[in-house]
Amino acid sequence: MNTALSTSVETLDGNRVRVHVEVPEAEFDKAVDAAFRKLANEVKIDGFRKGKVPRKLLEARLGTEAARDQALREALPDYYARAVRDNSLDTIAAPEIDILAGEESGAVEFDAVVELRPEVTLDGYQGMRIELDVPHASDDAVDGQIESLRQRVADLEDSAAPLTDGDYAEIDLKGTVGGDELPGLSATDYLYEVGSGLVVAELDQELRGKRPGDILTFIASLPEGAAEHAGDDASFRVLVKDAKKKVLPEVTDEWVSEVSEFDTVEALRTDIANRVEVVGRVQAQMAVRDRVLEAAAELVTIDVPEALVARELEHRVRDIAERLGAQGVSIDQYLEAAGRDREQFVGELREAAARAARADLALRAVVAQESLEVDDAEVDAEIERLAAQYQEEPGDLRKELDQRGVLEAVRSDLARGKALQFLVDHADVVDGDGNPLDLSVGEPDTEGSEETSNEEME
Repeated sequence: MNTALSTSVETLDGNRVRVHVEVPEAEFDKAVDAAFRKLANEVKIDGFRKGKVPRKLLEARLGTEAARDQALREALPDYYARAVRDNSLDTIAAPEIDILAGEESGAVEFDAVVELRPEVTLDGYQGMRIELDVPHASDDAVDGQIESLRQRVADLEDSAAPLTDGDYAEIDLKGTVGGDELPGLSATDYLYEVGSGLVVAELDQELRGKRPGDILTFIASLPEGAAEHAGDDASFRVLVKDAKKKVLPEVTDEWVSEVSEFDTVEALRTDIANRVEVVGRVQAQMAVRDRVLEAAAELVTIDVPEALVARELEHRVRDIAERLGAQGVSIDQYLEAAGRDREQFVGELREAAARAARADLALRAVVAQESLEVDDAEVDAEIERLAAQYQEEPGDLRKELDQRGVLEAVRSDLARGKALQFLVDHADVVDGDGNPLDLSVGEPDTEGSEETSNEEME
């Protein structure tokens, strides 16, 4: 059991506090003893194995200064963290620590000056007016989905007409670099859609207007996807063996009954319209959340502390680096490939980080002002969700989060989620004419088929 520290907190300007911590001599001696045990593993003394040298002998040989200095370096962060927890301080930056006593002997005293997260009070966050486009399914949208279905189930028939975009050519393809054939650029009886750009752009250019029996030869620079040959000039030889055109089916009741679960064109159009509306409403719901959060952030009137912006910026840079790193690409390589300026890129990230930090302050204010709470059952459910996501045992994940001191951060995240939902629930969502919008999502009037699933609405 840890001996209680003596702490006090003094409010300073600039949203900072001075935390005064007094560590009893008996408590600090535990840290000194731990430091001596580490030294025992590093020092060799005749007659003793490493790690078995008594502390008194080490004190006689080395003095107490080395162990005490090490104890101060290693134990002060823990004492500081305990003082922060004991006083429920919401710190947002590293502290400036000044040791006042105990560097040579006795009890330890130190001050830690640290910046706190500002407490914000929001006005006017209930009933915020959000204007959105009405998510209706137009005839053009329904027609587009039916046309997509026709394209997917179209038949291919032989054709002697010159190839055009959308036609299919059965080809023998051979690509070489420096006389060596490349497996990824060579194929036999390859059914290729003209205009798809799946190999190189020059292939589509050469195929247009050609007929079965034509032989094509050309040189093309290989794209980035060609790995070590990216940018190399490759020689291509193509034999056009056959040509086929798409034959699109007529939109009839008979065709509908063959490709879907519906018996009539009208029933299929109704189902598609329902699903388009559902997707539109879901998208509108997401838009409302974004717009509400932006509006709430604008209600924060204080300057966002630079420490919060810097923390959010660091998180975003690290996230981008990890995602690019998973693809074997560094940030510098990405910027070079995208032709982007590093300073401009960081500037854009900083602006986004500042907006996110301001929005976070707004949500925390709503949590406090509406007394929103998260119970233990909700935390448990979130840990189970995270454990499933990361393929860990919930108990192991909880222990890990607790050891890292971020278990309460999970509770805080859930509370801010409740705050955002509160804002959405109390927002006044209207269309361009000021009419209230109902964005609730119900079940479609008729059941759909695989061909008209939500995936096709994307």
